Amino acid sequence: MSVLSRTDKTIVGRWWWTVDRSTLAATAILLACGVLLILAATPPVAERLNRNPYHLARLHVLHVPVAFAIMVGVSLMTPRAVRRLAFLIFALAFLGMCASLWIGLEIKGARRWIDLGVASVQPSEFIKPSFAVVAAWFFADHAETRRPGGRIVAVALFALVVGLLILQPDVGMALVVCAAWFAQFLLSGLGLSWAALLAAAAVLSMVLAYFMLPHVAYRIDRFLDPESGDSFQVDTSLSAFINGSLFGRGPGEGTIKEILPDAHSDFIFAVAGEEFGLIACLGLLILFAVVVMRGLFHALQETSLYAMIAITGLVVQIGLQAAINMGSSLRLIPAKGITLPFISYGGSSMMAVAVALGMLLAFTRRRPGGEPL
Repeated sequence: MSVLSRTDKTIVGRWWWTVDRSTLAATAILLACGVLLILAATPPVAERLNRNPYHLARLHVLHVPVAFAIMVGVSLMTPRAVRRLAFLIFALAFLGMCASLWIGLEIKGARRWIDLGVASVQPSEFIKPSFAVVAAWFFADHAETRRPGGRIVAVALFALVVGLLILQPDVGMALVVCAAWFAQFLLSGLGLSWAALLAAAAVLSMVLAYFMLPHVAYRIDRFLDPESGDSFQVDTSLSAFINGSLFGRGPGEGTIKEILPDAHSDFIFAVAGEEFGLIACLGLLILFAVVVMRGLFHALQETSLYAMIAITGLVVQIGLQAAINMGSSLRLIPAKGITLPFISYGGSSMMAVAVALGMLLAFTRRRPGGEPL
């Protein structure tokens, strides 16, 4: 029997009986799976950094309750409060992305992080969920009032955000932002002719990226012809899934993580495949599917265009990010430097996903009293 009665009128009581508990449960399980996989994947990485074997694992464990608290705290907000929070986060993240081009840390040829002394932060991680909500507001305003300003602002902000991501460069994240924004644009009433034009522009942009950005061409060439360059990480990742077979080698028994440089971040799905097997990988896939499908279900039930567009943008971001990470590990797509939400190591990524899930839970809460949007 639940501790909280349906007649409980406190903030927590109203939240518990209106929040999507399926999404909440799936998210909690993902966080727990992330802890388990980080405990398995990070010791070799920490030793290569001359740190205590469980140094990175301890940091990740400390991040988990903070991320869960952020997610719950944001989910307690009304849609109107979420919109205000999104505008604030977007403004700060946008300024941070601009600053990272000048004072950011350069890691593997990219300037995405800002050193704050005690920790480094990646502003572009926070631009994703906040931009989805901000764009949803402007798209909905245009659709409901027919004023052209909303759509113009949404397009201008999109150009600025994607431009900054390309300058960093971070093509993978730009792809996620583009896909979510395009889905939102369609829902706002974009005509089929304009949709076709934007799709053609997207294809042209990918072609230009191939010819103008050497690292993009290198990854695509390696994907199409593995013999054309260094494909060590992807080959090693595939070996992990082969070694793990159906049920895995057992917790801590994997060996691929000892030689795979990004086993704790971009290729943590490979660690799951080797140590816990195909069944565990399918379990992770199902958990992400629950989050996405529950979000889309709520979007279909929404009477508010703003909430529907915001929910769609958020679930497309979360689902696509997970799909890109898993697909890269399995060589289904060219390798991308994208983390697996709530699973991979990284404080900025975890906190940003917590904000995104909190916003999603806030929008999908039942609002029988007609909460303001």
